Amino acid sequence: MSLPRTAVATAAGLLVLAAPPAAADGGHGPAAGAGGRLFLTVSGAQNTWIRGVQLSCPDADGHHPHAAEACTTLARAKGDPGRVTRAEHQCTREYDPVTATAEGEWNDRPVVWHKTFPNACALDVATGPVFRF
Repeated sequence: MSLPRTAVATAAGLLVLAAPPAAADGGHGPAAGAGGRLFLTVSGAQNTWIRGVQLSCPDADGHHPHAAEACTTLARAKGDPGRVTRAEHQCTREYDPVTATAEGEWNDRPVVWHKTFPNACALDVATGPVFRF
């Protein structure tokens, strides 16, 4: 006994719709298989203040207030804060330097990154949600 073509096409269409998102895009989405654990810090000029947070991806665990966004951003940048796509907003020319650091591992590779920015706004433009804590 054979099924009518419309029944076969309908069944095939339902199988595609039921596929999980990772399978539907071949597992190549921005966060597919990407993850790690980073300790992120931001400090003021001459270390007059410092704050830090641990970020675990892809689970977005830890105390980072924007963990899910930070994980997605880092996944797109392959775990390198220096490769984050810059935001499009203007900053003042105020000079109040901040230094950002990221240390840990991403996809089983070590990450050691640090950079000093002229002010907190410039840090935000360059790194997006990664250092928004």
